[in-house]
Amino acid sequence: MGRRIWTLAFVLACVSGLDATAQVYVPQVPMDVPVLVVKYFPVKGDRIDQSVTGDWGATLAETRQKTESQTKEVIAALQEGSRYHGYKDQDAKPSLLYKIVGTLEFLEPLPTAARPGNRVPMTDYNKIMERIEIREWVEKKCVKEVWLWGYHGGVLDLWESNMSGPFGDISNSNRDPKDLPMLDKTYTVYHYNYQRGASEAVEDHMHQIEAVLNFVDGRDRTSPDQWDKLLFWGRFVGSDRSHKIIRPGCGWSHYPPNAEQDYDWANKRYVETDIEDWKPDGSGKKQRMNCDRWGGDSLKWFVYWMQNIPGADNGLVYQDRRLSNWWIFIGDFDNAMRQRVGLTEAAGRHRQLP
Repeated sequence: MGRRIWTLAFVLACVSGLDATAQVYVPQVPMDVPVLVVKYFPVKGDRIDQSVTGDWGATLAETRQKTESQTKEVIAALQEGSRYHGYKDQDAKPSLLYKIVGTLEFLEPLPTAARPGNRVPMTDYNKIMERIEIREWVEKKCVKEVWLWGYHGGVLDLWESNMSGPFGDISNSNRDPKDLPMLDKTYTVYHYNYQRGASEAVEDHMHQIEAVLNFVDGRDRTSPDQWDKLLFWGRFVGSDRSHKIIRPGCGWSHYPPNAEQDYDWANKRYVETDIEDWKPDGSGKKQRMNCDRWGGDSLKWFVYWMQNIPGADNGLVYQDRRLSNWWIFIGDFDNAMRQRVGLTEAAGRHRQLP
C-alpha cells in the first residue's frame, strides 16, 4: 500500500551553475538540492507495528506528524549551516537551498536482505529504489537526495548515507557499488530513524560532508601518518589518524575543538581555538571557548560547525590559491567532479578524477 504526496511542481530545471567565461568552476548560489522524501510505516491497525520496528509503536498519525516536523527541522538546519559565518554575519546567504519535490509513503516494513555472518539483515536499498522508480526522479526530475524515514531498533542494519553515480560511492557506508542502482547522475540516500530526533538525522549529513571533503582532499590516498598535514582533516578539523583533536581547530561532528572523546558536545573544558577565524596557514585569531558557545547541544553544534566550512565568498587563501566554496561538493557534486574542482581553486584543476 502506498501514498504519494506532491508538495510542489516536480519538473525542475537542472541548472549546472557553470560560468563558461570563468577559468574555474564557480557555482551559482544558492545551489538547489531537490529532495525526495520516502517513508516506511509498518502498521498494525492505527499504530506502528513494534514487532517490526523493535522499539517504536506510536500511532501512525503521531509518526507522520513527527517525520513531517523533523523534515522541516533538518531543512532549516542544513540551509542555515550553509551560511558562511552566519552566526556573526547576518547578511550571509546560504549556499544550499533544499526543496522537497515529492513524498512517498508505504504502510509496510522496510525490505531487507540477509548478510552472511550478520545477526540482523541489511536494509535492501535496491528494492526500495526500484519501488520508487528512482531513475525517473533522478534523471528526469533532478533529485539529488533521497531522505528515507524508517527505523532501526536493533532489527536491521542501515547506512546513514549512501551514494551512487558516475563518480562512485563517496559516503558513510561500506561503499558497495552494487547496493544502489547506478544512474547517469549522482544521488545520495540518507536513512533517518523516526525513533530518534532531528539532530541524529542532521548527523547523517555531517558524516556525508566529512566523507566527501576527505575524498576531495585525498585522505583515502594518503598514508594515515600524514593525515595531520591535509587541508581539511589536518588543518581545518585539527585531527590526525586518531580522529581526536590534536590541535583545537574547527573539529568534526563527534569532536568539537574542546572534545576529549566521541560525542563530547557538552564538555565544559576550555581551549584556545581559531574556529571562528580559521585560516589554512594557522594565522587566525584564537579565542577561549567551551561548549557554552553552542549551548552544549548536538544540533546547535552541527549548525555552528557547518557555518565555519569555507562557503561562498570566503576570501581564504592557501599556498597562494583561493579556497573554493566547499558546499559545491554537496550541492553540485557531478559538475564539481567534471570540472576537477578541489578544496583550492587552482589545485583542483589538476586532481585526477576517480
